[in-house]
Amino acid sequence: MTSTLIEGIGLLVTNDPEIGPLTAELNNAAVVVEDGLISWVGESSAAPDADSRIDAEGRCVIPGFVDSHSHLVFAGDRSDEFEAHMTGQKYAAGGIRRTVGLTRAASDADLAANTAHLVAEMRAQGTTTVEIKSGYGLSTIDESRSLAIAGQFTDETTYLGAHVVPEEFSDDPAGYVELVTGEMLDACAPRARWIDVFCDDGAFDIDQARTILEAGQARGLGARMHAGQLGPSEGVKLAVELGAASVDHCTFLGDDDVDALASGSTVATVLPGVEFSTRQPYPDARRLIDAGATLAIASDCNPGSCFTSSMPFCIALAVREMHLSPAEAVWAATAGGAKALWRDDVGVVAVGKKADLVILDAPSYVHLAYRPGVPLIHRVI
Repeated sequence: MTSTLIEGIGLLVTNDPEIGPLTAELNNAAVVVEDGLISWVGESSAAPDADSRIDAEGRCVIPGFVDSHSHLVFAGDRSDEFEAHMTGQKYAAGGIRRTVGLTRAASDADLAANTAHLVAEMRAQGTTTVEIKSGYGLSTIDESRSLAIAGQFTDETTYLGAHVVPEEFSDDPAGYVELVTGEMLDACAPRARWIDVFCDDGAFDIDQARTILEAGQARGLGARMHAGQLGPSEGVKLAVELGAASVDHCTFLGDDDVDALASGSTVATVLPGVEFSTRQPYPDARRLIDAGATLAIASDCNPGSCFTSSMPFCIALAVREMHLSPAEAVWAATAGGAKALWRDDVGVVAVGKKADLVILDAPSYVHLAYRPGVPLIHRVI
């Protein structure tokens, strides 16, 4: 085995509860990596020898970002919709169907090339783990091929045949639910780890969402849910009831929703780039944390409601607009994202974990919010 010593770390964010609460920081630290895993963490003065060295030169090192919600397999552009949102048009789920038509018409090669481009963008901005959903095919063949393409880039693939009802089923939504839970699920389950459903106005109601998620769980898929984005939704409590890993958006929450998230294991994933891009109100993430819920931050990178691949940008928004501390936001974008994917091998710097590390071109992670829009990723390991 070969080993690498990363030394000269001015500030190390470990997120390791055995070291301390929340970001569990170490000063003047070092990390040893052996064959892709962390084998030692501690003070630089006590670091063991290694085959090679990387000098962080006093910079801050954090775990790689874990982006637990993205839609990267698509074709086309919807910048005109963004412009409309900026001039007062309310966001609605219907724009998804526009991307569906463009994605169905695209070749596998073109879809894979676009996905690769976006994954590379994410990596350059510090994301080392990404979840990728289908959802722009909405036919058996197109959902299946979308997941096959997503699987080229991540093991965290999500079947989202229940994104919206496609135009050809506009008069038969029940028939589409049968397709999603039948033939389409048969084709997609072998290529997915998760099943998701958009439970909101213009998408799927609570009964349809239950049917879809339970069908996926019966096939061994973990459950996820889009809920509470466009208005209050019973979907949040349904996600908790079904033991979903995460319920995402959480823009409109009632007291019962917050209590359910605080008492269960389902992670509340907020997507601040969406509110930036649609002019909707930001989720009350402060309220969720204070109630005891587990919070994750993700990008929701997609061509319609949020076309950003930047987790640092989402962190800055969460600090400025959602009233999180920089430490809370960084934890949510790393360890929180890992919890939203039922992962304990990423999002933390500890012995035996994956050596997914980001060296910031800054002395502290606070600069991710303090210097918004500035490229602060010095190196991704």
